[in-house]
Amino acid sequence: MAGWSEQELSSNPHNLKDKARKVEEMFTSIAESYDLNNRVHSMWRDQAWRKQAVKMASMITSDDVVDVACGTGDLAMAFSKAGASSVLGVDFTQAMLDVAVVKATKEGLTIPYVQGDAMDLELPDKSANIVSIAFGIRNVQKPERAFAEFFRILRPGGRLIVLEFSKPKNPVVSFFNGVYTKRIMPITATCISRDQSGAYKYLPKSVETFTEPAELANQISQAGFADIEQKSLTFGVCTITKAIKR
Repeated sequence: MAGWSEQELSSNPHNLKDKARKVEEMFTSIAESYDLNNRVHSMWRDQAWRKQAVKMASMITSDDVVDVACGTGDLAMAFSKAGASSVLGVDFTQAMLDVAVVKATKEGLTIPYVQGDAMDLELPDKSANIVSIAFGIRNVQKPERAFAEFFRILRPGGRLIVLEFSKPKNPVVSFFNGVYTKRIMPITATCISRDQSGAYKYLPKSVETFTEPAELANQISQAGFADIEQKSLTFGVCTITKAIKR
């Protein structure tokens, strides 16, 4: 596995033509240790963020949910436990889905997981009430195409929920967050995962160079969504964006 080179990470990794391939290889490499690293390096806040995303979705028991870039299935399982009528998990990386299947089985949850591309979902028009994507939109080659797909598969009145890392506005919080994510986390996470793909160098760089929440909201609006609202979590470390298909 070639992984991420220092040269690629010295600029904006989102501009790489083979970003999708590299992202898939990266997540294949870290799939088995992904959950442990998430818990440790979010200081056990990542599950609380997902619960906030479910709450913001205003889900009712008749809702059909599609969780895109579902990874190891945490958000999909949160929707299922909240009582969704159905939940489908979609991810680009089979190794992550393999972990998700095992976790759902242990929890006694019936969640189908399928490999798929956020930019080209093999789902019918108007087939979901909620489309969610947590910590995944920045890994998509062309986010605007994904938003168009999300709009297509949502029913009128459907909700889009995007949970993504963001850069804290408070300068003190921003400083310490930068030290943690750029200096400490890449070392400790790499030790835990024994990763050789450069995943935990890419991940903070991908946040640093990704679209600001305001611009992300604009992209979502351009895809046809309305009534966009955003909620900052944990001093701005991440942001939930909610939008409606009218």
